[in-house]
Amino acid sequence: MPMEPGPVIRELDIWLARAAVVAIVAMQFLIVNDLTFAPRWVLPSLELALLAPLSIATAWTLGKAKAAVSEAHWYDISHHQRTIRRAFLFLTGLVSVANLIGLYGLVQAMLGGHASNGRSLLLDSLNIWTTNVIIFALWYWNLDRGGAAFVGQGEPEEPDFLFTQQTVPRAEGAPPFVSGFVDYMFLAFTNATAFSPADTYPLTPRAKLLMML
Repeated sequence: MPMEPGPVIRELDIWLARAAVVAIVAMQFLIVNDLTFAPRWVLPSLELALLAPLSIATAWTLGKAKAAVSEAHWYDISHHQRTIRRAFLFLTGLVSVANLIGLYGLVQAMLGGHASNGRSLLLDSLNIWTTNVIIFALWYWNLDRGGAAFVGQGEPEEPDFLFTQQTVPRAEGAPPFVSGFVDYMFLAFTNATAFSPADTYPLTPRAKLLMML
């Protein structure tokens, strides 16, 4: 049995985040107009090339975590998880840049009048906006408390966000609320639609800067 206390592993959230990257890649291929400097397949292919080894490393780390029986095992798992997290942050940055390039191309198409038609511009605008929501959900999820997928790993970090569930009294003996990927997706969606915090508030400077961005 794993030693107690050990990290709380949010395995479902980890795979939801990987699936979110796949959704972003699919949406990049669905762009109607030519909005990038390179062929359409270049950036999505690079993203998938990064995601594949990351997913393999994630599955291997999760398997090691399930078999962990000592503090030394958890230490090794923590080291691997930090490496995976840094690589996933790089991947998130890459899809962010790709979406910004698409946004730049969309503005140029609007101003230059060289889009195929108005309907295609609306479809591409919706595509880029939706991709942006998913991207910021990944940023929030990766940064909150040093990575929300593994809680209690290493030295505890201050939370970046205050969720409503954390302010509601819980029944005696009930487990504390732990935010998941869907919570960060909702945060990204409400911030992108209201341009302000809805029911989740930023606590740290980096969280505030991300929401401003």
